[in-house]
Amino acid sequence: MRTSCVVVNLTWIIGGSAAVEIAERFAFYGVSANLITYLTGPLGEGNAAAAAAINAWNGVSQLLPLLGGALADSWLGRYRTILLASLLYILGLAMLAFSTLISTGGNQCSSAAVAGGKTCPPSTLRVAFFYISLYMVAVAQGGHKPCVQAFGADQFDPSDPEESVSRSSFFNWWYFGMCGGTAVTLVFLSYVQDNIGWGLGFGIPCVVMACALAVFLLGTRTYRYYVSGSKKGVVARAGEALAAWRNRAKSIPLLPPASQECHPTATSAPEFSTGVEEDEQVVGKAGLVEQAKGIVRLFPIWATCLIYAVALAQSSTFFTKQAGTLDRRIGDHIQVPPAALQSFISITIVAIIPVYDRVIVPVARRYTGVPSGITMLQRIGAGMVLSLVSMVIAALVETRRLRAARDAGLVDKAGVPVPMSLWWMVPQYVLFGAADVFTMVGLQEFFYDQVPDKLRSLGLALYLSIFGVGSFISSALVSGIDRATAARGGSWFSNNLNRAHLDYFYWLIAALSALELLAYGYFAVTFKYKNKNKGALLATSTSC
Repeated sequence: MRTSCVVVNLTWIIGGSAAVEIAERFAFYGVSANLITYLTGPLGEGNAAAAAAINAWNGVSQLLPLLGGALADSWLGRYRTILLASLLYILGLAMLAFSTLISTGGNQCSSAAVAGGKTCPPSTLRVAFFYISLYMVAVAQGGHKPCVQAFGADQFDPSDPEESVSRSSFFNWWYFGMCGGTAVTLVFLSYVQDNIGWGLGFGIPCVVMACALAVFLLGTRTYRYYVSGSKKGVVARAGEALAAWRNRAKSIPLLPPASQECHPTATSAPEFSTGVEEDEQVVGKAGLVEQAKGIVRLFPIWATCLIYAVALAQSSTFFTKQAGTLDRRIGDHIQVPPAALQSFISITIVAIIPVYDRVIVPVARRYTGVPSGITMLQRIGAGMVLSLVSMVIAALVETRRLRAARDAGLVDKAGVPVPMSLWWMVPQYVLFGAADVFTMVGLQEFFYDQVPDKLRSLGLALYLSIFGVGSFISSALVSGIDRATAARGGSWFSNNLNRAHLDYFYWLIAALSALELLAYGYFAVTFKYKNKNKGALLATSTSC
């Protein structure tokens, strides 16, 4: 009886929360993957300005989950946060599609200018409405992203050995499904946006998101709910925690660490109930101190992953602009959209995750004794190495592209494709996909597992904030380097990429990645896991 009910519940994890997460990724990448083409095309922005704007938006998108996760953990709960964020997502996407219908230049765009082949500048109203809609999507992701995966992981009972093992694989297969949806997005929507219209390209994700929300709601009566017993807001709790930590010498003795791991969790409630409540135990100053320390101790790992996020940010900006300059023909009639190359990241992830989960992990487990094969931090580090190699290859490919443009006499003919196949860029995308299998999944599991149990939505928000801060760093780097190099006569990010030097920028990121990897290695070796079995997602009852 228990097994059949668990199967029913886990089916809803896949059919409900996973469906809405895949749809959210479909929607987000449907907007972000080809965004630089829209900004440098219909909105008429330059390469450097567009890349900086996209990085800033990505930064906001990835930092807002800190607020969304905190609100979910302390007030709304994950289910209601997902519901409200999904509704806001649908509204933002609908407004984004509508923004493409607003007239471009108004009276400034005369028929004579159009007849002369000149591009009409977008109206102020259109630009303003577009960016308002774009940032509504960012706010919606801020509530959606930290909660859906945590809500799905909450459905597994850590006190049940079978479900505990399944939860470790859950993170692999969750990312597998998410990237499968992303691969379809990048190929299908980028073609629609480039060849049919941006209104339809933004409208399709809106419809998909609405359908996924309906599927998610169907599972409402079957989900397990993790309800926090605290009646205090997250700001008040954080203030108390920091104050208690500052005065810890005068405070009561700290509770043993094990007590934090063994408090009743969402799975301690009756089986198969639609609401699973946590015991309302009183958390004193010592408990708040432990929670604050549990977050702060993750900071070195968080900080030493930022350059990885900077490197990843290039895949949706300058990589796409590079691809647009190459020979993208397949046969006589098909031309690959530049943004579609990003699908190789997702395709690589989809191909590697089953091999990793079913082959690499069991083999590694025999030698290491770790249930997950290698520890979470080892997994993250392996991905960072692959990311470094990817940036080196990207720099070498860009050097070759510039040479091909010079040899063909196309330095000042930016609109003519460089006689170099787009397939030269595939290896850097594939390596990024392989890096994601290790680093992205490893970070998700690490920040879910190593934060205090009551703050798991906030933990996943911390993981996302790495990519938010990394995007801001990338934006600052692009803007600063553009100003500095333009003042010397030739910007690294010139609108004519045949006169730009993206290869220098990639070498800079590769060098920063190497320095980051050294720092990460030091902190990873000295890090002490919360659980007894390093990096393994074991049942908490084992340590109790």
